[in-house]
Amino acid sequence: MREFEYVRAGEVGQAVATVTADPDASYLAGGTTQIDLMKDGVLEPDRLVDITRLPLAGVARDGDVLRVGALTTMEELAADPTVTVRLPFLREALLLGASVQLRNMATIGGNLLQRTRCRYFRDPTVPACNKRHRGSGCAAVRGVARMHAILGASEHCIAVHASDMAVPLVALHAVVHLRGTGGERSVPLTEFYRVPGDTPDVENVLTHGELITAVDIPLLPPDAHSTYLKIRDRVSYEFALTSAAVALRFDGGVIGEAHVALGGVGTIPWHAPEAERALRGLPPSLEVFTAAAEAAVRDPFTVEGTAFKVELVKRTLVRALRTAAGGAS
Repeated sequence: MREFEYVRAGEVGQAVATVTADPDASYLAGGTTQIDLMKDGVLEPDRLVDITRLPLAGVARDGDVLRVGALTTMEELAADPTVTVRLPFLREALLLGASVQLRNMATIGGNLLQRTRCRYFRDPTVPACNKRHRGSGCAAVRGVARMHAILGASEHCIAVHASDMAVPLVALHAVVHLRGTGGERSVPLTEFYRVPGDTPDVENVLTHGELITAVDIPLLPPDAHSTYLKIRDRVSYEFALTSAAVALRFDGGVIGEAHVALGGVGTIPWHAPEAERALRGLPPSLEVFTAAAEAAVRDPFTVEGTAFKVELVKRTLVRALRTAAGGAS
């Protein structure tokens, strides 16, 4: 790791101004994997601005919305009583996402901004990576790609988004609050991430120096049923091969409200509005759930190592729907 300047920010405005003014500066916070990537030689900032002591932590309820400070840890959010009662599938995703030690360090904002675990992106000796050098190609397309994406992917990039927590958050239409030198703005999480397209190095809508300050999470209705199902190679703290976040509310024997998102298969946390539309107004059944799964996985981009995920993620979603519906079929 080469030398860099370390700056501890004393207040939010100072942090934003410092990073915005320096194109070679980056934020330091729990969960972003910034240090890991610096050790690997992938990122080489000249200045790190430490925001971990800024007053951006805490969980507060305002009606049917939970506002979560960006520096709240994953463990703190998972332990919140409102999350336990009204957002159980978010709690499940948080607990399945990392060990207790990591959950006590990783922050909500940092988790949302974590970089892909793609082995080719994280190995600077691999020249073909459009995330590191736009136009250089994608080594994963022709390499070992079992853990990579099939939705939102293309020949330009198949790197998967690794977050568990972000999956139920996009299903809930959570909103991120941002602070930049020009002021504050709010962006729905479903519009925050960008699929790679022909610019895989642009991963979200943040401008340089903009900082996530909080996340607003709508609460599920008290009578909703939800689950987060994560399929992985081993039980203990492994990244998802596939996952599904599902929340259903029933109205007179039919599905009145549906929230569906997929993980482990998308270049971004994958919201599935087509599946939601396929569920609403219908009674729970295996046929309905299977149709929703088919609707959720349209036009996948697969390579030799990822083709198995097409069927696996459909089965994952069907199982999650059946669990949320209480096993109705």
